[in-house]
Amino acid sequence: MSTNTESNKYTLLFAIGMVVIVGSLLAFTASSLAPNIDVNKRLEKQQNILYAMGVNENEGSSATFVSTEKAPELFNQYITEQIIIQGGNITTSDEAYLVDVKKQQSNAKAGIDRKLPLFIGEKEGQKYYIAPILGKGLWDAIWAYVAMDENMVIQGAYFDHKGETPGLGANIKERFFMDDFIGEHLMENGTFKGITVSKSNADPKNIDKTDYEVDAIAGATITGDGVAAMIKSELKLYVPYFKSLNN
Repeated sequence: MSTNTESNKYTLLFAIGMVVIVGSLLAFTASSLAPNIDVNKRLEKQQNILYAMGVNENEGSSATFVSTEKAPELFNQYITEQIIIQGGNITTSDEAYLVDVKKQQSNAKAGIDRKLPLFIGEKEGQKYYIAPILGKGLWDAIWAYVAMDENMVIQGAYFDHKGETPGLGANIKERFFMDDFIGEHLMENGTFKGITVSKSNADPKNIDKTDYEVDAIAGATITGDGVAAMIKSELKLYVPYFKSLNN
């Protein structure tokens, strides 16, 4: 007996079959790619951390990471220790880079002590403390890796975003903006001040590194405010650790 391919029953069964087949293929593909995705995420974090402490391939005005091939070796060379700060306790962990900052922010809102990863590196005799931070821009998430010395003076930074406006807020990942943060002080006489991204900054060449301001990006006020808020709320959490270094 021939199958009536024009019946509603046949159409329904065919659709269900296709959904099952396609779903199975997608699930198999996702599971197959998962290890590669995890590796790529780890390499990207290593590149971001290295960039912040000045291990990069910058030339001219462009911001350029070390290659993914070089990243693991250079990460092991320059990062001497990874720690996790939680509730006043400090633990050493080779997997601090796996800490999900967004999840830890949610934990804090739920009253759970959040984990604060910190990467300690050394280059040319100088120590760097690199903190990963996360905030909110105009349209979506923004994040950064900020390298500091023991006095919380910024030594380098890498900013990125998920969906800021091209040519405006997206410029937070351009060198002309990121490099302005180098040398900026976060503390004043033992009190955390943070940094304001200011439209009315009276120091557009960014010569004064103790005014707690950098010049804003034209047309990107909300993204700039998000960067400032992210720095103030996230890096402030590391103050007790840095104060302990100077006791």
